[in-house]
Amino acid sequence: MKAVVFLGERELEIMDRPDPTPGMDEVVLEIRASGMCGTDLHQYRGPRRSPDQLVIAGHEPCGVIVEVGSAVLPQQAKVGDRVVVHHYDGCRVCHSCRSGWTQICGSEHKRTFGGLDADGAHARYMKVPAHTVIKMPDDLSFKAGAAAACGTGTAFGALKRLNLMGDETIAIFGQGPVGMSGTLLAKAMGARVIALDVSPERLEMAKRFGADVVINPMNDDPVTAIRDVTRRGEGADKTMECSSNGAARRQSVESLRRWGTACLVGVFGEITFDVGETIQRMKTVVGSQTFSKNLLDDCVHYIAEHKLDVEDLFTHEFTLDEAKRAYELFDTQKIGKGVFLFD
Repeated sequence: MKAVVFLGERELEIMDRPDPTPGMDEVVLEIRASGMCGTDLHQYRGPRRSPDQLVIAGHEPCGVIVEVGSAVLPQQAKVGDRVVVHHYDGCRVCHSCRSGWTQICGSEHKRTFGGLDADGAHARYMKVPAHTVIKMPDDLSFKAGAAAACGTGTAFGALKRLNLMGDETIAIFGQGPVGMSGTLLAKAMGARVIALDVSPERLEMAKRFGADVVINPMNDDPVTAIRDVTRRGEGADKTMECSSNGAARRQSVESLRRWGTACLVGVFGEITFDVGETIQRMKTVVGSQTFSKNLLDDCVHYIAEHKLDVEDLFTHEFTLDEAKRAYELFDTQKIGKGVFLFD
């Protein structure tokens, strides 16, 4: 089968790989949609990879199970099931793994599928442990499932971490795939949304997804602008930082009202803020790494039940043969989200 492999230094290759065969506790999916995530860019742009580091990219898998291992129970997974994949595996016995948070497993057995240390979904077929698959509602499309498998699911997990309420105002820093999903979901949850990004194109998309206020930090000071449009000029009730930008991280804390909570989602880098001001205003800063298996299950059902237009997050569709152009375009960070579709 053809498969996309990141080489590093903004290069990729479409390689021939053997079709996978499941082990006793594994399943094989026929991929129908494989989303492109902002995290892909870290591997795409990263240093050159050695031959033993070359794995199939893509960690937003959605498809149909076509083969199951001999030890997989029918209630776990069966041929024909439409599923998304929780793209992590761990030791399966520690407290984190048993509670569905395999991505924070501390053992040497931890694996992340799709461009990191295990093969992913930018190929016709993908092999995963049976415990990682989540069955989709019948009326959820494969594209929507692919979005939930990482970007939209990550936003859902962060909003749950924030315990966002319908009478609150949230400022979402960065309107890439995760931030845009946050805007869509936060509006569905009844909140007032302030969307921030340096890209006018992404701010226009945020308006279409329901943002009540949009702010371009290149034109206005974000902290002042947020206070100007919030109750009594105090700031946002909650903030979500998705850009990984150091200044934006600091601003996400500074722009909170008293007793407000900031959630850091964008990975890598550092944050610097005034500890005194944070203490005096009783602020809370939390981190959120993607979502648990149960939260992914909750997310796909939330999308289906609320009939959210998650598919519209995808501004571009590609075939696997177009992978080079797809990532060159995605690398500009001026588009919404891309997806590889399979017939």
